[in-house]
Amino acid sequence: MDASAPLTGANIVRTGFAPCDAPDAADQLVAALGPDPFALVILFVSPRTNLDTFFAGIKGRFGAAEVVGCTTAGELTATGYTEGEIVAVGLPASHFAARTLFIEDLTRIQAEARITDMIHNRKALAASHPTWTSEFAFLMVDGLSTREDALAADLSMGLGPVPLFGGSAGDGEDFGQTHILYKGAFHSNAAVVVQLRSSCPVHVFKTDNLLPTEKRMVVTGADPTTRRVYEINAEPAAREYARILGKDPEQLSTFTFAAHPVVVRIGEQTHVRAIQRVAQNGDLQFFSAIDEGVVLTLAEPEDMVAHLDRELSALAKDQTPAMILGCDCVLRRVEATQKQITGDISRVLAKHNVVGFSTYGEQVNSMHVNQTFTGVAIYPPEAD
Repeated sequence: MDASAPLTGANIVRTGFAPCDAPDAADQLVAALGPDPFALVILFVSPRTNLDTFFAGIKGRFGAAEVVGCTTAGELTATGYTEGEIVAVGLPASHFAARTLFIEDLTRIQAEARITDMIHNRKALAASHPTWTSEFAFLMVDGLSTREDALAADLSMGLGPVPLFGGSAGDGEDFGQTHILYKGAFHSNAAVVVQLRSSCPVHVFKTDNLLPTEKRMVVTGADPTTRRVYEINAEPAAREYARILGKDPEQLSTFTFAAHPVVVRIGEQTHVRAIQRVAQNGDLQFFSAIDEGVVLTLAEPEDMVAHLDRELSALAKDQTPAMILGCDCVLRRVEATQKQITGDISRVLAKHNVVGFSTYGEQVNSMHVNQTFTGVAIYPPEAD
């Protein structure tokens, strides 16, 4: 990259997009990102992709850059919501430095060792780039592992003041198997944490368009290890949830859960505890941690288009981001589809230069959440 060239979003963060079934998908992505050296390349890969074929084509194509990624529940590209694509995000070494931490088995997080590794990585980044002051961490984790809550809580102890955001890998709307890309292979039951230091100002954020109502319910029977609730208010879970909504229990669907989510209050904030599905026996399967005694509050969505535009516009109040790297819950996509506003949402995402993927859950600092949009706004560095 020419050091004298004007700094724009296009050369601070590089992006590329390709159809997942294109025989030359890897070539398209390499050409789009360009020849400059990268500290990190992130790949958001449609689950329709032939992973072995794609990786054989992409392997070794980005030089010394760390290459990480995951499968998706949909992609966020230059045109907004898409499906069946591969998204590449390149962070140039001229503005970013990265260290990665791979967790190969989420049943054995080994928190103490991971915290030590994260502290070591942060110190190494600071030593190698002492004049760069912006820091953030990005997490991708198997979205079917049911371990995201424990992982986010454990990792937070190694972050110090550094903000973290991330997303749970997806498998479209099939919920069969998700994959994390690390060191030349795709893995399940795994996670990768990327710690970054940059010359660019950054702002990690989370937002949702949900407003708590006065309707509350208490979880009176649950299995926290499987995130399954079998009783609410001492009644069968699905039946009681439907009663509170005034709906037929037999008609509960993914759209019902997206349109009528439940939240929990932690301190001064509310966090979504999204329902994934109704089990055959009438239990409710959740996307995130749930336990007996938890008080759930029914929430209702405000206008998603207006809310998203307002929240993303606020990120550009003082300076326009070069790019926003985003993790958007699949339930938000479901809601947009059912309300026939995907085109409007896509225009908002494109307007604000959002690139990323639709997730099975989102992480922000120590929390695993649902039906939320998390991300980082990356701004052009200040002129010397």
